[in-house]
This record gives sequence, structure tokens and C-alpha cells, in this order.
Amino acid sequence: MRLRMLAVAAATVFAAAVLAPAPAVAKAFPDRIELPDGFLPEGIAIGPGPTAWFGSRADGDVYEVDPRTGRGEVISQGPGTPSVGLKSDRRGRLFVAGGPAGNGRVVSTRTGEVLASYQFTTAASFVNDVVLTKRTAWFTDSSQPQLYGVPVGRHGRLPAPSRVVTLPLSGDWVQGAGFGANGLTETPDRRALLVVHSTLGELHRVDPRTGVTRRVDLGGTSLANGDGMLLVGRTLYVVQNRLNQVAVLRLDRQGRHGRLVDVITDPGFDVPTTVAAFGKWLYLPNARFTTPPTPDTPYWVTRVDRWRR
Repeated sequence: MRLRMLAVAAATVFAAAVLAPAPAVAKAFPDRIELPDGFLPEGIAIGPGPTAWFGSRADGDVYEVDPRTGRGEVISQGPGTPSVGLKSDRRGRLFVAGGPAGNGRVVSTRTGEVLASYQFTTAASFVNDVVLTKRTAWFTDSSQPQLYGVPVGRHGRLPAPSRVVTLPLSGDWVQGAGFGANGLTETPDRRALLVVHSTLGELHRVDPRTGVTRRVDLGGTSLANGDGMLLVGRTLYVVQNRLNQVAVLRLDRQGRHGRLVDVITDPGFDVPTTVAAFGKWLYLPNARFTTPPTPDTPYWVTRVDRWRR
């Protein structure tokens, strides 16, 4: 009788273990990364390594996230003015565009310390995006037809403010009303810059020595609402923010011609502004420009697959 009762009890415990729900396990590399409520994100930088950084339009805070878990924290308190476009280098530094403050700064990803600050202009401006080339950190100004260059020394030495250059845009460039120069990257051969004109929907190739621009022949494709850009080999991703999509273009090596090969959309997009890559994925912060911001407004990052030929 005792053996029978023990057998029944064991069977009951086994059945309960089988039927009980498994404990929740956090998904590695989640499709959606939550940012702090009220953060107002715009820029993103990833790497080297599995680390992402986001800038706040609200106060300039820099938020660091591990894409493997989605967990993050503020690593640098902002100056009270926006942090817009971001790029990271291999020396543990973030180059940050300052939006309407007309400036840019360099932040240590290890300590959050501001290593250098550059006031590009005191006129009406919107310093929007940044790209790191071999010798220079270039910044766009969406309100004025010019770029700003911070020459980085051979050993990564940051220059004095007096060495910052202003590069007026000429050639095919027409400033017009609304936002002009927005997203910025290099051509595939690394000999020139590519700048998207948000209002006109044009892509321009810029000679970084003279500022002369030529429209890139895209076969009639419009890049209206063009925002942040990402170049991977000869594939150019252009975020079209209020259209909630990413145009995927294939360029020639010189960046003079391109063709549209795909358009990426996702239900998780809510006015994404820019894009960075990690592994086989793209990550896009959602600025939610069409949603009135409050301290409780949620913001998030959407992960999508990279385009494959």
C-alpha cells in the first residue's frame, strides 16, 4: 500500500512538472528595444562590439544599450540642448551633432565625459548628422548650405576649435525652403561624400575639397523625407522618416549613379530617423514626430533584417 501511494505521488509530481508553464526567458537580440519614456531619440551609433548609443532631442543625454538584451542606461548627461546624429570610432568616442545649438561635441563612451566641443555657427542652424572619414568628422547643417569639418589627427588627436572648417555647398545644390542637407555618408570608393536633401528628395555627391556637388543619378527615384543614411559596401540605406520606410539603393563605386533595389517597411516603424547595422540586422530609432511628446510618451528601436541580394 505504501509503495502504491509513493508511486501515485511521484506520478502526480511528474505530471505537474510536465504541465507547468516554462519560466519566461528573455529573447536574445529582441526585435524591439525600449528606450526611456520621453527620451525623444533621433541618432544611433553601433560598435565596435555589440553596443548601441542613442541621443536625446529633449536634453542631449546619451543612452547606451546592449542589443543582445535590450537593457540600457544613460552614460552621459546632456548639455540641455539636443543630441541628434551620432557616430562612434574605435577609440571609444562618440561624435555628436548638436541640432539647433549649432555645435558638435565628442563624448567618451567609457566615462561619459565631453572630450571636446565645437561651436560651428551662431547663426540659425540645425547641425543634423555626422560621418567619420579617414581624417575628418563631417557634419551637415540642414538650415544652411554648408558642411562642417573637424580634422582628426593621424593618431586620433582632436583639434583646437580654430581648426574646424566650414565647407559651402555649390554646384547642383539648391538650398530652398525647409530642411536641406540631412543624412551623410561616404561614397563606396571613399573619395567623396554623399548628402541627402530632405526636402527636394535628392542625393548629392560632394567633393570634400571644394564643396562642389553633383546630383546622383537615381533613375527617377525620389528620396523625399530622406534622413539618416548607412553605406554597406555599395548598398546605401536611406531612411525616409515620415514615409516610414527605408530605400535600398545599389551604387556604382564612385557614387555617381544608383538604382532602387528594395524598400524596407515594418509595422514597428513610427517615423524612424536613422539607421545602424549590427550583424545581419538594421536598427532604427523611432522619433515619432507625429506624436505629441510628453514625459510619458514611449519610444523604441525597431530591428529589421538587412537587404540581401
